[in-house]
Formats: sequence, C-alpha cells, structure tokens
Amino acid sequence: MRAIILSLLLTLTYSVANASVIELSPEQTRFVAMRADKVNARSGPNIRYPIEWIYQQQNYPVEIIAEYEHWRKIRDYDGTITWVRKNLLTNARYALIAEPGENNVYDKDSLNSTVIARAENGVVAKIKRCNPNFCLLEFENKIEGWLPRTSIYGIKRGEIIK
Repeated sequence: MRAIILSLLLTLTYSVANASVIELSPEQTRFVAMRADKVNARSGPNIRYPIEWIYQQQNYPVEIIAEYEHWRKIRDYDGTITWVRKNLLTNARYALIAEPGENNVYDKDSLNSTVIARAENGVVAKIKRCNPNFCLLEFENKIEGWLPRTSIYGIKRGEIIK
C-alpha cells in the first residue's frame, strides 16, 4: 500500500514539475474580458497563491500574456500583472476608454462626423468592429458610436475586428 501511495506521489510531483508556464510572444497575446463582476487575481497560478487584486467590473478588458494549465497570466490597463483562472475570462471583446476626461463618440468613423455622445475615461464598452483608425463601440445604454483607437484599451495595434 505504501508503495502505491509513494508511486502516486512521485507521479504527481513529476507531472507538476514538468508542467510549465507558456509565455506568449507579443504576436500571441490576446485581449479578453472579465466574465464576472468580482474576479480574484493572484500572485501565481494556483489558489494557494495570495489574492493580490480583486477586479470588480464585469467585461473589464485585460491582455493574456502567459498560460499555465487552467490559469492565465494577465496584464491590465495600469500594467498590473496577475493570474486568474481561465473560466473567469470571456473571449467577448470589450474596450476601456483610456483617454483622460470626456471623449467624443462619433456617428461615423471620422473626427469630422457628428458627436453623438461623450464617454468618460474608465467606461467599458463592447467592441462591435474596428478599422485601422476607429472602433465602433456599444455602450451600456445601447448607444453605438465610433472612437479613435488611440482613445481605448482592449485592442492590439493593427488588429482589425469585423
């Protein structure tokens, strides 16, 4: 019986030792969003690591920069790097208004088009599509409008969303 238990422990130790963090290259990183309105972010990829941060906004966009089993290493807009379980993230695309102050929301993808609303920094909106210069966002109040890509966080440079 002891031999079986020892064998199982050695196998488990060997499996854990051989599992490694997969660091993603800049081309492999991707944006996701928080699935829930309360997500514990930890210092490492396991529940035994301490909680470093609690995200309290559903759909808040973050960038996955590494993977380990069921855990994802993320970086947020402020540059904070932590680990969260992958089931607490969604592939739905959201943007954080990152430009300070009130930002004009346009009816077309042009700074010369009509301003239909203003969005303050920190607001999160669903990304509907993005071209090289602008993204069409849907806000919580169902208003849809265009913002310059330079005003938002949640999309990679050069990424097009149709």
